[in-house]
Amino acid sequence: MTNISTVGEFLLLGFSDSRELQLLHATLFLLVYLAALLGNLLIVAVTTLDQRLHTPMYFFLKNLSFIDLCYISTTVPKSIVSSLTSDSSISFLGCVSQLFLLVMFAATEIFLLTAMSYDRYAAICSPLRYELIMNKTACVCILAASWLNGGLFGLLFSASTFSLTFCGSNAIQQFFCDVPPLLKISCSEVHIAIDVTVAAGFIFDTICLIYITLSYVFIFSAVLRMPSSEGRTKAFSTCLPHLTVIIIFLFTGIFAYLKPPSDSPSALDLLVSMFYTVVPPTVNPLIYSLRNRELKAHIVSCDSRTTEWPGHRDTIRGASLSQYL
Repeated sequence: MTNISTVGEFLLLGFSDSRELQLLHATLFLLVYLAALLGNLLIVAVTTLDQRLHTPMYFFLKNLSFIDLCYISTTVPKSIVSSLTSDSSISFLGCVSQLFLLVMFAATEIFLLTAMSYDRYAAICSPLRYELIMNKTACVCILAASWLNGGLFGLLFSASTFSLTFCGSNAIQQFFCDVPPLLKISCSEVHIAIDVTVAAGFIFDTICLIYITLSYVFIFSAVLRMPSSEGRTKAFSTCLPHLTVIIIFLFTGIFAYLKPPSDSPSALDLLVSMFYTVVPPTVNPLIYSLRNRELKAHIVSCDSRTTEWPGHRDTIRGASLSQYL
């Protein structure tokens, strides 16, 4: 990318100018970060060490937790340090790196969440063909495609954004480097490259959202045919939080990128950005994994029995709703 910018560093927006509120913000963000760190690391460790959890569902959960760890570590630690030291500056290269990593991890997570919804659909709606559909090769290919897709969008967004000229204010109206606040301080009047990139990202998010919604529609249709009212209640109480978090993640990101720019920072901008950068990595361990009775049982269990990749009779043959919902 080429850049004729005269800006050597940027200033990130703090949550307050008050020292007491800065310390409060740092404390709250630190607690949230530690909670996300603990929850996601626990899932990665358990699903890696316990051979009984080497199934497609937990393969995707483990990688989702790893992505969440990377995702929240891209923005929150820097914000904590800025609040503690009262130094909100970030170098030009640091801003480029942060934007690239942020978009890459976000796009990878969206693709992986879409794959996970398909995994649930295949397990519940096509149980007899599940072992053929979600074999080990297919899972690895899906994961590779997720990272490739994320890296491509990260490169496109960072290259198109920092090919613009920055020659005036260097104050970013956000607590991390993001496309909308960077466009506000750009001196370039033509944003064709980034506009095309944002449009491509919007189309990608829309396709994923439609695919996820359709998958859950078929899942709910299968659940409604369950004879047990208790089973239906359990399925809905598990699936609806999944879908809710995905919708919040996608819609807040879309809203932040497509809403008209404002001249001054607002509390709404900060709140919306937290919903797509901080909230998902923190609540995903609770929503996707720690509510799962099987995973919690494995966390406290010291049993060393092993289970093979799909094909063993103790895996998902029959698509047990108690495991996949």
